[in-house]
Amino acid sequence: MRPASLWRATPGQVAGAGDCLPEERSVLKSDSGLTDNKSGSQRVKVKKRVDRMTANLHNRCSLYWLGRYGACVQGGARVCAVSGSVKWTDKGREGVDKQRIIDKVAEIANTFEWLITAFILAFIFRAFVMEAFRIPTGSMADTLMGAHFRLRCPQCGYKYRYGLGNFRQVPRDTVPRGALPERSSRCPSCGCYQPTGGMMPISNGDRILVLKCLYQFFEPKQWDVIVFKNPLNPAENYIKRLVGRPGETVEIIDGDVYINGQISRKPRKVQEKLWMVVYDNDYQPARPQEPQFNGHKWVQPLRNLEDSSWEPEKRNATVFVLDSRREKVSTLYYDSSVGNNFRATYAYDDVSEYRHMPYCSDLMVRLRVRSGDNGGAVGVQLSKYGIVYEALVDSSDMVLSRVAGGEREELARECIGVGVGTKEKLFEFANVDHKLVLEFGDKRLDYDLGRGPDDAGERRAGKRAQVKILGRGQLSISHVAIFRDIHYTSRNPNLNRYGRATEGDPLQLGEDEFFVLGDNSPRSEDGRWWSRKGRGNSGKEYNYGVIPREYLVGKALFVYWPAGFKPFSRSRFAVVPNIGEMRFIYGGSEETN
Repeated sequence: MRPASLWRATPGQVAGAGDCLPEERSVLKSDSGLTDNKSGSQRVKVKKRVDRMTANLHNRCSLYWLGRYGACVQGGARVCAVSGSVKWTDKGREGVDKQRIIDKVAEIANTFEWLITAFILAFIFRAFVMEAFRIPTGSMADTLMGAHFRLRCPQCGYKYRYGLGNFRQVPRDTVPRGALPERSSRCPSCGCYQPTGGMMPISNGDRILVLKCLYQFFEPKQWDVIVFKNPLNPAENYIKRLVGRPGETVEIIDGDVYINGQISRKPRKVQEKLWMVVYDNDYQPARPQEPQFNGHKWVQPLRNLEDSSWEPEKRNATVFVLDSRREKVSTLYYDSSVGNNFRATYAYDDVSEYRHMPYCSDLMVRLRVRSGDNGGAVGVQLSKYGIVYEALVDSSDMVLSRVAGGEREELARECIGVGVGTKEKLFEFANVDHKLVLEFGDKRLDYDLGRGPDDAGERRAGKRAQVKILGRGQLSISHVAIFRDIHYTSRNPNLNRYGRATEGDPLQLGEDEFFVLGDNSPRSEDGRWWSRKGRGNSGKEYNYGVIPREYLVGKALFVYWPAGFKPFSRSRFAVVPNIGEMRFIYGGSEETN
C-alpha cells in the first residue's frame, strides 16, 4: 500500500477526506481521536508517532489529525506520520524563521543580563568584602614572599628564598622575564656561601586574599597582618604587621616590641611562623672540606665540653648518643664561631648587610629524645644577658631553673609521671619575649620572667647568647635544631640613624592612629623611617610614622597562590600551583603562648 500523500495547507485550513487518496480514506472524528479501518493498537501507534513529530510545533497553531496513518496540519506545514517528512508553505517558513531569530536574541540578551549581574556582584564583593593582592617586595619575608629566587644549598640541601630586591639594577615592583645572574647568598643552616656565575629563574611574589570589611565592624588586633594605603603616597598599597593601636605608646627595645612600657608577646601561631633557623643538624654538607662555610671548612658546630661523652651515631651522623653514668652530666655546646652566629640576618637579604645586624638573644632549641634501658635525663640551657636559663626533663619531672652567679634557682616544676623513656618524644625549650616555655611530648611548662625591659636581667650589649644541650645516662637525640626569634632593628645602616619608636624615643599614638612594622625588619620601609608627614584629602596631614584609620584597607587572610612552578623548563608562565605553600596568615593578640 502506498504511503499517505503530502499536501500543502494554509494556516487554519482543515483537511477533509477528499484531500487524501481513495485508498487512504480516513474520517476526522475529533481533534483528539482517529477513526480508521485499522485496529485500535495501530491507531494508537500512529498517533504517538505524530505526537513526537509535532512536539516542537504545537504551541504555534491548532492541530488536526487526518489521513489513513495520521497527519498534522499546522501553520502552513503538514507532517506525515509514515514518511516523517515536513513540508512548509513560504508563509509558514517565514513565520518560523522569524520566531527562531526572536528566540536567539532573547537567549543572547539573557546571557548578557547574567554577565552584567555577575560583574556587578564581583565588583561589590571586591570593593567591600574581599580582594586579591600580589606581594611585590620582601618587606614581610619570610611570612610573605615578594618576587624571589628559589634556592637550595648545594652542600646540605636546605631550601631557602633569596629576594629579587637585592638586584639594585631591577626597578622596584617589577619582575623581569627570564633569569638573572646568580648572586652570592648564604645557607641559613650550614652557612655555605652560594657561588656566583650561574643564572637563576625568578619566582613571582605571593598572591593573597584580603578581608576588607572586617575593620568596619571590629577593631584591628595587634600582630594582625594588614593592608593599608601608604600615607606618603595614598595611591600605593602597603602590607605590614600591626604592632601599635590608638592611645598606646610603642617602643622597640632589643628587638622586642613594648607597649606602654610592657613587653608585647606574640600569639602562639604567630610565633611559630616567626622562628628563623640558625642551625639544623639534619642538613649536613656533602663536601665539608671546601672552604665555603662562613669563610672556612665546615666543622660540626655542636661540640663536647671537656669530659663530655656525646658521640655521633656510627650509622647516622645526624644523631648523637650518650652512654654515661646517671650522675655524670655531659654537655654539647653550640659554637657560633664556626657555625652561623645569632645575628638578626635573613637568607632573603643581601649578605653584604650581615655584618651590620644586631645580635638576637631570644632563642629556641628543638630535638627528639629517647633513653636506653637504664634511663636518662635531658636538658637545654639558653643564656640571655649573662643569665643562664635551664630546662630539664628526667624520669618523672619537668623543671625550669635559673643559674646566675654560680647559684641555681628553681623557677617551676611539674610532675609528668613518665619522663624520658624508650619511646622518642619531642623536647622544645624557648626563651622568647621574657618567657620560658618548655614542651615535652604533649606536656607544657611556662614561666613568666616579667614584662619590664630589665625583668629578664640587665641588658648588656657585649653578652652573647649561648646554647647548650645536657644529658645524663643513656640517651639518643635526633633532629636537633636551633632557631632565633624575629628581631626588630632600631638602626638603619644605610641611613646611618636610629628610627622612630626605638629605645629612648617612644612613639605616642593618638586617636585613630596605628603603627606597623615589617617582618623583614632590615628591609622594611615602615613608620620607623618615614621622613614626611602623611598626606590626606584637601591638604590634610597626618603625624609622622602613623597609619590613620581611614587608610586601613583590610586584614591579610590567606595565601591562595604562592609562586607556582613552570611545567617545562622553557615555559614562559608558572601555571602549576604550589599547593604545599598555600597557607593562612596568622595574626591576633590573644596571648596563647
